[in-house]
Amino acid sequence: MKTILKAIKIVILTPVVLMFAALIILSVEYTPTYIYRLITQNVADVYDYQKYENRRIEGSKDTFRFVTRIDEGYVESLFHDRVKRSGFSSFDEWVEKSQTTALVFIRKDTILYEKYFKGFSRDSYFHSQSMAKSFISFLIGAAIDDGLISSVDDPMTKYIPELKERNPDFEKITIKNLLEMRSGLKYFSGYIPGTYIHLPWHDEAVGYYHPNVRKLLLKKVDIAREPGKSFEYNNYNTSYLGLIIERATHKTVSEYLQEKLWSQVMEYDALFSIDSKKSGFEYMPSRLIARAIDYARFGRLFLNNGNWNGNQIISEDWVLESTRENKSILRGIYPDWFGGENCKHVYYNYQWWGHTNCDSTFQFAASGNLGQNIYVIPDKEVVVVHCGNSLEHYGDNDLWQIAELIK
Repeated sequence: MKTILKAIKIVILTPVVLMFAALIILSVEYTPTYIYRLITQNVADVYDYQKYENRRIEGSKDTFRFVTRIDEGYVESLFHDRVKRSGFSSFDEWVEKSQTTALVFIRKDTILYEKYFKGFSRDSYFHSQSMAKSFISFLIGAAIDDGLISSVDDPMTKYIPELKERNPDFEKITIKNLLEMRSGLKYFSGYIPGTYIHLPWHDEAVGYYHPNVRKLLLKKVDIAREPGKSFEYNNYNTSYLGLIIERATHKTVSEYLQEKLWSQVMEYDALFSIDSKKSGFEYMPSRLIARAIDYARFGRLFLNNGNWNGNQIISEDWVLESTRENKSILRGIYPDWFGGENCKHVYYNYQWWGHTNCDSTFQFAASGNLGQNIYVIPDKEVVVVHCGNSLEHYGDNDLWQIAELIK
């Protein structure tokens, strides 16, 4: 009997002991703060910024305001196929089930639709998720315009020389490689079997919850393959771009973003979450927090090739280079869902997504997890902003389809 009880205790206690041992090892590797955040937060959502220290970015005292001429029936009709595919009986039901929080539709500087849902309003903060990447790309262009960065062809080690001491191959990675997600940086992605929960060493989780991302970039992130030869959507690329901006401008990313964009273009203030008060490094890939109508202003700026009512905020060349497809890149390096050699396909360039069509029109977008989009339709002079907290009944392709319906 004693032997049986002892065996039962071993069976019960062994997983507990192993779990605590794993937590200790992970705490040593990634810090106890990381483990605490991973356990208490785990799956990211649009309210994450409320759990972090945030830097405030001040808006303009006097900026352009859109004309309003509401046509809700027309805009909601564009979503008819999306509503039908979801199996819902009405647009309102789709909004509820898709967890849409904001929808703004602007054509030729005129707001045709601006509605907020689930307790959100124009004054609410909306978590950008990975739309933030396009703002970081904007700052690289601004730093080039300012002469603080020489070129996208500069090696990243020109601005972060200590990486070369750790691994000389970092010198082969250019800013352009980082912008295009073709750096070859090592990036582990894996989930607990049968779930969408990240394994504790999943690099998306590590980069998201770590309290000192700058140290992580300088000491831990390494190289997996030759730069320029493959595509991998990797958040470390954007974090390194943020570090380069810091080094080149001698300012925080929030300060430079306020100087080059917010103080000239945006109506409202914004927030940028930092990894910790001690480290003070913005989480570049996804924790910019702003108003939906200001996201629309960013779309308008790029729709107008960087010109804001006669003031060239960012060079036209940068906008074109960032948002148009680079046809010199072999399509074979991208995942199959990009569409391969089909005339209708997806592309990626300088932290912006793009859609091309068989009639030579195209759209480009800043896109983020859980339904965040700034979707620009150049030939229709349309900017659509969608914010939400789920991808179950909404995706980027919905706006691609809607672009085809706009007359």
